[in-house]
Amino acid sequence: MDAAVFREPRRRFIPIASRAGAGEMAVLEFGPADRPVDVVFVHANGFNGQTYRALLAPLSAGLRILAVDQRGHGSSRLAADPDHRRNWLDLRDDLLALLAVLDQGAVVLAGHSMGGTVSLLAAAAAAEKVRGLVLLDPVIMPRILAFYAHMPWTSGALWRHLPLVQGALRRRAVFDNREAAFAAYRGRGAFRTWPETMLADYVGGGFKDRDDGKVELACAPAWEASNYAAQAHDPWRAMGRIRCPARVLKAEKGSTCHVGDGAGVMRRHPSIRVETVTGASHFLPMERPDLAREAIFEMAAG
Repeated sequence: MDAAVFREPRRRFIPIASRAGAGEMAVLEFGPADRPVDVVFVHANGFNGQTYRALLAPLSAGLRILAVDQRGHGSSRLAADPDHRRNWLDLRDDLLALLAVLDQGAVVLAGHSMGGTVSLLAAAAAAEKVRGLVLLDPVIMPRILAFYAHMPWTSGALWRHLPLVQGALRRRAVFDNREAAFAAYRGRGAFRTWPETMLADYVGGGFKDRDDGKVELACAPAWEASNYAAQAHDPWRAMGRIRCPARVLKAEKGSTCHVGDGAGVMRRHPSIRVETVTGASHFLPMERPDLAREAIFEMAAG
């Protein structure tokens, strides 16, 4: 059968009940529906599963992939209260709840930025559910900052002074339509290096229609900001707890993966492989989808 028949993803809403609260997680499903899920892909902060359609669709001839919309993002119907959050364990628990609902063998978890870190946290908490990890410039803070984030006197209030947090809070949330949002983003700021197809997919999945005919960010600026501020989770500890092979693709420029050249991590954790992608920024999946796709395929096929 022609592989092209698999390439258009199917929208699904999967009921989950995690410790963070029950609701429906939106997913885009790629590939043959008659096989177990091979890969669950988890997006970056402020993004959505549809953003990565061009990355994942070429894999759909032989792999079944779910690209999720995390709590507070995309089309998911899960309550997202930004107040008093200190970590990403709510997002981890949602992912674990999804894996429990799938009720099948272990999957590969792949993710970009925050999504990579959430995947790592989930693999550390439920090793039997995960057979491989592909982390695309995950958010791993320097050890001293990660230690500081756990101190009882630190809180989201302190982290809200970070430029990333303040920038998210100031982000424009409402546009006349999706075309206006696309035009405002194209070639600018964080989207400067994005292919137009991926930007269009981000806009397509990242806005919701309003009653007044305008469109509004599905990920509210306050929720995006809370994800930047909520850093009291521990990816360093999680790296020591995973039992599956993990491949980390680290950006050369502006990386959020603060593991140096990776030599120390690989020495302490032989199952983890760290590679720096020359010339790539934090938006590595948009700039080098070929490398990201190859890493996901090799992990899923291995």
